[in-house]
Amino acid sequence: MQVQVEGMSCGHCVKAVTRAITERDPAAKVNVDLDSGRVDVESRLSPTEVSAVITDAGYTVKGTHA
Repeated sequence: MQVQVEGMSCGHCVKAVTRAITERDPAAKVNVDLDSGRVDVESRLSPTEVSAVITDAGYTVKGTHA
């Protein structure tokens, strides 16, 4: 799934989002593109769960696309 995220600006943000998702699903594959604000996620988590995890990490989810 693709998640559009607002508020990421540095390598720490990439690590924080990646860590937040992989803590909930250790098998998840996460790719963060800072320039576009897009996070590509392959996970057993639902889009709602991924959005909640990213929001809990302190970022704003603008939308998801499965």
